[in-house]
Amino acid sequence: MSVLLSIKPKYVKEIQTGNKLYEFRKSIFKQEIDEIFVYESSPTKQIVGKILVEDIIEDTPQELWNNYNNFAGINYHDFFEYFKGKEKGYAIKIKEFETFSNPIDPYEENPNFTPPQSFAYITKVLPGLE
Repeated sequence: MSVLLSIKPKYVKEIQTGNKLYEFRKSIFKQEIDEIFVYESSPTKQIVGKILVEDIIEDTPQELWNNYNNFAGINYHDFFEYFKGKEKGYAIKIKEFETFSNPIDPYEENPNFTPPQSFAYITKVLPGLE
């Protein structure tokens, strides 16, 4: 199973450069996920690549920071602001990131496309990836 994940451009760049080896989330998938298609949010608004998932770690935000901050690709303030009020969080360990040479414009396939707030399950093959 695959998902589409919205990620801000500054964090996509950190993933691409290898500075960010963990993507942090407040909620996580209910099904086992092997790959994540990355929707780079505004101003890009395109599906720019694919993450192969190595592992998903659940822990308190403090422990996630303590264990993974060297490869978080996010600063202390933004990390804890994101997890404010949460008792647990998730770190998606990135095994590999593939940048698409031709990013996919989801609005061409579906003019009514709405990017996921967090993530959305993908039930069909995305155009351009067959």
